[in-house]
Amino acid sequence: MTLLDSLRTPDDLKRLPAEKLPHLAAEIREFLVTEVSRTGGHLGPNLGVVELTMALHRVFDSPRDPILFDTGHQSYVHKLITGRQDFSGLRSRDGMSGYPSRAESEHDFIENSHASTVLSYADGLAKANVIQRRADRSVVAVIGDGALTGGMAWEALNNIAAGDRRVVIVVNDNGRSYSPTTGGLADHLASLRMTQGYEQALELAKTALNRAPVVGQPLYEALHGVKKGIKDAIQPQMMFEDLGLKYLGPIDGHDEQTVEKALRRARDFGGPVIVHCLTQKGKGHAPAENHDVDQFHAIGAAKPAPAAGEPPAPAPQKWTKVFSEEIVALGAERSDIVGITAAMLHPTGLAPFAEAYPDRCFDVGIAEQHAATSATGLAMGGLHPVMAVYATFLNRCFDQVLMDAALHRQGVTLCLDRSGVTGPDGASHHGMWDLSILQVVPGLRLAVPRDAPRLREELREAVAVEDAPTVLRYPTGAVAPEIEAVERLGTVDVLRRAERGDAPAGGSGDGSGGPGEDLLLIAVGPMAQICCEVADRMADQGIGVTVVDPRWVKPLDPALVGEAARHRVVAVVEDNGRVGAVGDSVARMLRDADLDVPVRTFGIEQEFLQHAKRDDILGELGLTPQSLARTLTETVSRQAEDADEETAGT
Repeated sequence: MTLLDSLRTPDDLKRLPAEKLPHLAAEIREFLVTEVSRTGGHLGPNLGVVELTMALHRVFDSPRDPILFDTGHQSYVHKLITGRQDFSGLRSRDGMSGYPSRAESEHDFIENSHASTVLSYADGLAKANVIQRRADRSVVAVIGDGALTGGMAWEALNNIAAGDRRVVIVVNDNGRSYSPTTGGLADHLASLRMTQGYEQALELAKTALNRAPVVGQPLYEALHGVKKGIKDAIQPQMMFEDLGLKYLGPIDGHDEQTVEKALRRARDFGGPVIVHCLTQKGKGHAPAENHDVDQFHAIGAAKPAPAAGEPPAPAPQKWTKVFSEEIVALGAERSDIVGITAAMLHPTGLAPFAEAYPDRCFDVGIAEQHAATSATGLAMGGLHPVMAVYATFLNRCFDQVLMDAALHRQGVTLCLDRSGVTGPDGASHHGMWDLSILQVVPGLRLAVPRDAPRLREELREAVAVEDAPTVLRYPTGAVAPEIEAVERLGTVDVLRRAERGDAPAGGSGDGSGGPGEDLLLIAVGPMAQICCEVADRMADQGIGVTVVDPRWVKPLDPALVGEAARHRVVAVVEDNGRVGAVGDSVARMLRDADLDVPVRTFGIEQEFLQHAKRDDILGELGLTPQSLARTLTETVSRQAEDADEETAGT
């Protein structure tokens, strides 16, 4: 049995003698590299916190002392120590979550994958401990230097520093989030890292003074002067101590015994303490250590090598790559185009733009709120900012989009990557809210491309708007197959036109549906492929289906009203929560036009979806050609029967 096999609870780790801990750390790293390479997941961040996490569980008593991670993708080692060693289903349906999960373990307090929140949780838990007379307990918050760039973290620090509650803040400082951490805080932490050599320099100075004391000056006074000079030279004023927080560090986060010693001091202090640990992302795995971009922040599952003599399969075109290429092309054509991102330069595809136009691209750190209002300022200054962000993180800057960009009618373009059902990262990463929350923003215009040509086309249309914010949203993964329109109605593309002629569902020709025009199927963006397959299946049953892509779903083109009037039933299929999204907007538009046509909406149920493959989740939601065709055939048939009965009655 290996040391790792012997761990079932943190108490098992506490019982291990210190001399065995380096061997355990090596076993954990070997396990992570092997298992995560099979399943995919966040490898680099977890390789960097092995010794740190071991020390946390040897010093503190989880779950009595909650250990919180920001962000939660660095919790794999924590999961191993707390008895979760089956990584075979990591980030897959019914397998282990890639983030802390309250359903998995009492040791997971928060399901945290949105950055910069952990200190606020810690503040609340510490206050609850005091009120409920649990003042001997500690709350431990592990936060990366990247997450410290978020404004919410500093709001929490302001409150934590004002009290004397037992909060231990461990800054996991590896100089990176996805990419190198940016901004003034990053510069400050970089300067603090220099103090690692402070004690060494002091010892050297002491040795030199012992050999040649300063004439006429006591040794201790000379030493004090040297110490002050060294400190002034290499250690800047302590920002954290100025806030009223005790500061320990910086310390080597890969020296388990040193980390333990610092954590015990912090625990016993009895008030808020910051422990500054220096770590290396990807530690112990040479490919990760030497990878310049993200140090294996997240990796996909290993793919089998092609058989001998077979060429490797061509890589599919990705949505992010299409955006990346087009924004670079736009940058060449327009000098006013600028990029802005919140610590997602590479994941959102803005890195090539930054390389081509370094003076026109800004990474503001994990600070979406600041990014949106800064983008508004850029627009006010005569530029056209394109802010690239994951759809799930748009939620964090809704107020700034509403009250800053929209209220001031500024031409800011937001590009929402990873929209809709995203898959293995789970509830916090599904981009299923934006089509709903953006509907309430006055003047905002929102486009959803169905394929690569439309992404390029609609991005160009978006950046041409200078008097209102515009939004483009697209999913992750491979681009959907291209579908050319058969005709254009205003800004609406018709992708399939119902066959003329009598169909079994029929049509009365009185405005409630012409011959063969049974169903108007409104496909939102990438759902167009599914909707065209639905139309083909229903056509085989003799049901006439027209498929349209609105392209711009806010505002909706009035041409949809005229098209809806020619059909018995209208259905909307979208990759978003059903409440308040495009389907509800279509229904409201038809009601306002006094058009009495039944509207069915298909989308994501308003619940937190767990981690699984995108196709599996869509199948469970009924968003497949088979399921939709079956449901809509029944709907159209019932509507035709009701119409026939009404006609017979008259």
